[in-house]
Amino acid sequence: MSLLTFPSSSSSAIPFSLFFLCLLAFSSSQPNSSGRGRKLLPNRVLLRANETLLSENRTFELGFFSINGQPIYYLAIRYASIPPPTYVWVANREKPSKNLAVSTLEITETGLLVVRDSPTSILWQSTNLGTSGGVELKLLESGNLVLLTRQGSVSWQSFDFPTDAWLPGINLTRNRSLVSWRSSTDPSPGLYSLRLRPPGYGEFELLFNNSKSYWTTGRWTGDTFLNIPEMMIPYLYQFHFANPFTPTASFGFSEKPLNGLSPPTFFRVEPHGQVRQYTWWSQAGSWNIFWSGPKNVCDVQDLCGSLGVCKGETTPMCACVSGYKPLDDGGWASRDYSGGCRREADSPCNKNDGFVDMGVMSFEAPNVQSLQTKSRSSCETNCLSSCDCIGLSFNQRTSSCQNFYGSILNLHNSSSGTSIDGNLFVRVQRGESEKKLNRQTLTGTIIGVIAFLGFIVATLLVLLNRRQKKKLEEDGLIPVRNLKLFSYKELQLATRGFSGKVGHGGFGTVFQGELPDSTRIAVKRLERPGGGEKEFRAEVSTIGNIQHINLVRLRGFCSENSHRLLVYEFMPNGALSCYLRKGGPSLSWDVRFRIAVGTAKGIAYLHEECRDCILHCDIKPENILLDTDFTAKVSDFGLAKLMGRDFSRVLATMRGTWGYVAPEWISGVAITTKADVYSYGMTLLELISGRRNVEAPPQSGGGEEAGEKEKWFFPPWAARQIIEGNCTAILDKRLGNAYNMEEVRRVAMVAVWCIQDEEGSRPPMGMVVKMLEGLVQVTVPPTPKLLQALVSGESFQGVKADSGTGGSISGGGNADTESFAGGFSSPAKTNVNVVVQ
Repeated sequence: MSLLTFPSSSSSAIPFSLFFLCLLAFSSSQPNSSGRGRKLLPNRVLLRANETLLSENRTFELGFFSINGQPIYYLAIRYASIPPPTYVWVANREKPSKNLAVSTLEITETGLLVVRDSPTSILWQSTNLGTSGGVELKLLESGNLVLLTRQGSVSWQSFDFPTDAWLPGINLTRNRSLVSWRSSTDPSPGLYSLRLRPPGYGEFELLFNNSKSYWTTGRWTGDTFLNIPEMMIPYLYQFHFANPFTPTASFGFSEKPLNGLSPPTFFRVEPHGQVRQYTWWSQAGSWNIFWSGPKNVCDVQDLCGSLGVCKGETTPMCACVSGYKPLDDGGWASRDYSGGCRREADSPCNKNDGFVDMGVMSFEAPNVQSLQTKSRSSCETNCLSSCDCIGLSFNQRTSSCQNFYGSILNLHNSSSGTSIDGNLFVRVQRGESEKKLNRQTLTGTIIGVIAFLGFIVATLLVLLNRRQKKKLEEDGLIPVRNLKLFSYKELQLATRGFSGKVGHGGFGTVFQGELPDSTRIAVKRLERPGGGEKEFRAEVSTIGNIQHINLVRLRGFCSENSHRLLVYEFMPNGALSCYLRKGGPSLSWDVRFRIAVGTAKGIAYLHEECRDCILHCDIKPENILLDTDFTAKVSDFGLAKLMGRDFSRVLATMRGTWGYVAPEWISGVAITTKADVYSYGMTLLELISGRRNVEAPPQSGGGEEAGEKEKWFFPPWAARQIIEGNCTAILDKRLGNAYNMEEVRRVAMVAVWCIQDEEGSRPPMGMVVKMLEGLVQVTVPPTPKLLQALVSGESFQGVKADSGTGGSISGGGNADTESFAGGFSSPAKTNVNVVVQ
């Protein structure tokens, strides 16, 4: 039953049946009613200002609303009881009403819906062919506004004409797409749209300005889109694709109840160009961003306009280059950054302009002039000769000069260089202070002498700095922002001669230290003679350019002569591995659960949110550090690999830690982010059980039963217990009864999903986070058969696995690796020997 409401002091809704009695008594000109909706004669008003139509269970409401707080009004559908107002459909998005008092929703004699703000002004009308006679208007619980004929058939429905939101039940077709709002407060059609990609109609794409495609889902495989493998994980939703790869293709989704509930959810093309899926989180009383594409908002085409720098998921998302300001302050205030930036100075450009060094940036320059010049100054001179030139790039090694004209778009930081070689220099007005300084240095004999002496000293310093910088460039360590370059003597003093050893990793020893400002640090010194250089470069270039609450912070480094040291923030609670030793300290379940979620978020950031996908390649308890509050920090990026977003795999020498290395890596194939997922799953098993996955085998002759014999190689036995529903069997006995059973079950099931044999069966880390947080239903996983094959009736003769490290295989040799890979490539065989030196 639909309800009609009037604003009142109590904000209560009046049932339409009661309102109908009022109509009979006071107004013969108003529509008749029935218990199933509003039946009306032709040429009658359906809805007036200050009236709203509610769906049966008050989930959605239709009315005239001021979306931006200004005296302009839109006929829109929004969630009725979820604050703040969340709009899912707007009728007159191109022509708002400027007079609420006379705004009406009416039906014409031919059965068309129209929105008016005067007798002669039509702001919007439905596109149905029209039907004569009485009709019924209903707002369904799905959020669909339907216009029915006397016979009950649908004459028109809002689901056939979505705006920016995609609700369950809406099917997108080649003629039915989503178009963003112009800004967060302006529902007029924006710059971004989502549509089925022609001519194949087998994938979706996001378009900028209805012309340039900047993101796609990848082709439909029958179960998922290629670029969205997480669709394979059990969702709260069921996706369906009818007639894919044909002009009649139709794609939609429906809700699947979780524990009898179906939380509100919808997709929306945002004004900033991402498509996001929102799910209502009742515990937090807010919308949760369940999924987004592209994952990195800085991949959105023209998000910040010309000379606007994308800052990522911050507020604001964009900032202007130094010396520039927003072209439209009002647009930026409403989070519409597409206008870009203009020079702060109102004076026209001239040949005395200068350039600001932006460093290594990723960007697009639609209009480029390439030149061969001997110096950067010549490149600058050429650019300054035209007011249309707004920036340049110069490569000293190749003497390549590129001048950029008109606009520089999609500016954002890049950890792996730019598509246009060399640093980016943006043209700015030269400051008056610089001109004044130049004049002063040319006056006075005494001042000239002082300036000359200063020049000599400065030259010596510059030469020394260039020499050091050149050495760092040769080492592949420049550019690295926000990192301090320490001298060896500084770190020697800070660590008191490297006396406070706190740990030992695969490539060096870690010492505790303290800087002169009393800041506590951890210093990792690479100790492998003639080795570790590659790992040192990888760690500096990788973690030096990223920051996340669940990633350990690199404060600086030392690259002096043969010394290679890394300086981190100090983690007072040590590594997670310290809490997995027999007789060692224990962690409460709440802390363990926070560590599980925090570690997953850190890895997900590396995989899905950095400009370049970063594979850690060595996830294990030793590399999960804990700060004062036991917040998990992923550390030790010595094996990390950068993988561009255009590539799905990277070939890396298998040098991880036995017990955590994914089977496909052992077999020698190129790896994906799913290798880290596997290692994370193994780590989860240790976190739950409070023990290592590989421990000393039982003493021979002890008469242990088969189950006990398997326990010393923990994962296969643990996986079987979890799949059979006996999660408490693997739980750390030190916890007693102080744990949340639902969280234990969830974490345990996620662990087994992560250690599946096939990469495609493992969830991506972003999905792992949602599974742990309870936002995705976690079903019972299949048995990891390859792990089970390792222990089925076999002894592990020759295994040498240190309980503290799990046994590093980095120096194991080819024979050892082949023996281990053979076990995985032939799971049916029972004669498996694992030898780790």
